[in-house]
Amino acid sequence: MTSALSIQGLRKAFGRLEVLRGIDLEVAEHEVIALIGASGSGKSTLLRCINLIEPVDEGRIVVEGTEITAKGVNVDRVRRSIGIVFQSFNLFPQMRVLDNVTLAPRKVLGRRRAEAEAAAMALLERFGLEDKAHDYPDRLSGGQQQRVAIVRALAMQPDLLLLDEVTSALDPELVAEVLNVIRELAAGGMTMLIATHEMGFARDIANRVCFLDQGVILEQGPPDVIFRAPAQSRTRQFLERIIEAGRL
Repeated sequence: MTSALSIQGLRKAFGRLEVLRGIDLEVAEHEVIALIGASGSGKSTLLRCINLIEPVDEGRIVVEGTEITAKGVNVDRVRRSIGIVFQSFNLFPQMRVLDNVTLAPRKVLGRRRAEAEAAAMALLERFGLEDKAHDYPDRLSGGQQQRVAIVRALAMQPDLLLLDEVTSALDPELVAEVLNVIRELAAGGMTMLIATHEMGFARDIANRVCFLDQGVILEQGPPDVIFRAPAQSRTRQFLERIIEAGRL
């Protein structure tokens, strides 16, 4: 398989707190990786490092054969091919949905307005949002706002999509509509890394599950293996608590 992402020896600290303590991960093209683990295990920081939102202290990140952590790399150019969606929607409240989606393609990629809007409308229609194109974000439900945030990331035509707890800020009844969007992207072959607390979803959608604990990938493997017969006692302990809470 062709490698979409290679992470080698990644370390990241905030002051004396070492959040990532030597992450090694290979992601193939079209693979969907679910990152699971307790809060504070390093999932979100890992995604932010991959997109270079957080500078890396040590290690290498290679995206489609190009080391993006090398000196002199154009960070803005790197981010064009790596989309990221956060748990907070981060939509511009003063801009209509269509303008939120077309801003980056126009400003960063230099697309003409008509071209950018046509592509944006196609994406909005694909995900059932075409009737919201001229609404402001505060007129949308949380689920609709998060779907717009995903569409905005897709409008840049990324090769790699990072999703950071994208359902955690949503009411339970709105979670399904966002997860359905992610399922469709997976079915279409989008390479994704998904940090999630939705264990049932991770089990259903991921090709591979990585369990993070205290800044390292303690265990990884196919969902059936990780969820049914984890090798590490810490993984078992985590999953037992998830089951007790009725989340798996």
